[in-house]
Amino acid sequence: MRRELVFLTLRLAVAVTLTVAMTAACSGAGDEDPTTLRVLAGPDLAVLEPLLDELRSDTGVELKMDYLADADTGEALAAGTSTGKAGGGHEAAWLSTDRSFQLRHKDTARGLLRTPTMLSPVVVGLRPDAARALHAKSGDDELSWADLADAAATGTVRFGMADPRRTGTGLATLVGVATAAAGTGGALREDDVSCDRLRGFRSGQRITAASTRDLLDDFVDHPGTANALITYESDLLALNSGGRLKQKLEIVRPKDGTVLADFPLLLLDPDRRAAYDKVVEWLRQDSVQRKIMRTALRRPVNPTVAREGELRAPVGNALYFPDRPDVLERLLDDYGDPAHRVADQVVFLLDFSGSMRGARMAELREAFADLSGADSSAAGAFARFHLGERLTVVRFGGQVLEERTVTVRGQRDLRTLAGVVARGGYGDATAVWTALDHGYRTASSALADEPERAVSIVLMTDGENNAGIAYEEFVRRYEARSARTRTAVHTYPVHFGEADAGALRRAADRTGGRMVDADARGSSLSEAFKEIRGCR
Repeated sequence: MRRELVFLTLRLAVAVTLTVAMTAACSGAGDEDPTTLRVLAGPDLAVLEPLLDELRSDTGVELKMDYLADADTGEALAAGTSTGKAGGGHEAAWLSTDRSFQLRHKDTARGLLRTPTMLSPVVVGLRPDAARALHAKSGDDELSWADLADAAATGTVRFGMADPRRTGTGLATLVGVATAAAGTGGALREDDVSCDRLRGFRSGQRITAASTRDLLDDFVDHPGTANALITYESDLLALNSGGRLKQKLEIVRPKDGTVLADFPLLLLDPDRRAAYDKVVEWLRQDSVQRKIMRTALRRPVNPTVAREGELRAPVGNALYFPDRPDVLERLLDDYGDPAHRVADQVVFLLDFSGSMRGARMAELREAFADLSGADSSAAGAFARFHLGERLTVVRFGGQVLEERTVTVRGQRDLRTLAGVVARGGYGDATAVWTALDHGYRTASSALADEPERAVSIVLMTDGENNAGIAYEEFVRRYEARSARTRTAVHTYPVHFGEADAGALRRAADRTGGRMVDADARGSSLSEAFKEIRGCR
């Protein structure tokens, strides 16, 4: 009896074991339970959710996606540094781009395993009317960031762009525009970042948002607000095919280059390397790359996979991302908050002494014509006067001769400005420091009226001070002004002709600005104004 009982017990044990094994086999998990990776993810990865079940079925690895705004992922990735692991509890991260994280958290990022999974450039979508206007003006089938900046400055293009402080797309746009404006062909350096080159472009922004999804919704819901949209190519393709727009957008891949997002998967916990390897191997299969292309409308990262449909269009030149965090911070500071912006004011102090008669005055008037749109070069497009900008022209000789302020709302205001510069009425002396003191009174009054307005002074003279107050008296009056004025308002002298370069440089240093020499290296007043335009 005892033997039969033992035999029966063994038979039951075998049966239970077989049942468990068969159940595991039917579940598709094999001999092991599915592995779970907790993934810190950017919101642009949510479009791949339909593929994650297939990934789990094929690899046995389940991805638990925790979505955070782009700006928050860097801090979340750095949160675990005290424990020796990045990610603050996450084992992997899947972002649209990790460039900002790599710059700002070099110690945390160093050594992290990184695998690109797909590609999408940041490009521009234009409504048909805006596209026609830009092509007509440029006379070219291919448009550039310079064309877009010029059109934004005149109000022809009114665009939506996500906040560059919060999103990868906004930051990539800013880097692309600033790199194109610098014209160096390389990564941005601190000297390349100048707010004057971004002012015209940023004046065209009408919609902003803290996320790409919110940006797309606002653009669709308010069709009269903006006629252009700057975001990932994949977002624009999805909008065009999704039936949410009355007319499809023309997708412009600027010929002066774009910034590419490569959607990297980062391994944060080295102990999970085996699961990570399974995931990236699956994602980079040609068959899966095709599914990503068709599902997310992003370009395959594998060169062996042929691109389909509109993704066959060439991306063109890939622009470099800055390699220093201070360059990125300066770029963001210069661009400011896109949701709360007051247009800048520039006070031009222009020497109308007798020595400016003739060729020199003709050069000054040409410089203002170029800033008003006559210069069709890329540099001219980025540096021109723009819609909403407040411009004050002060003509001076032995004393202040005239002051006129206009807010640019169209060509009529620019013609008014040109008329002030074209007027005669020269002085018989050169009161440089009296004019600069007058400029600071004007700037102080503007700041008192609108404390949020950025005000700067451009001082152009071709001679030495021989009338009015001395430099020392200007300094005494300057130091007596409010701390707000002294901190916020900088002077940017333009050295021309026989002007005292040393004195102008001292004034620039004293007020936090810098001097530009219009006579150096065969330069001109027009080039000097474009270089400086009232800011560093």
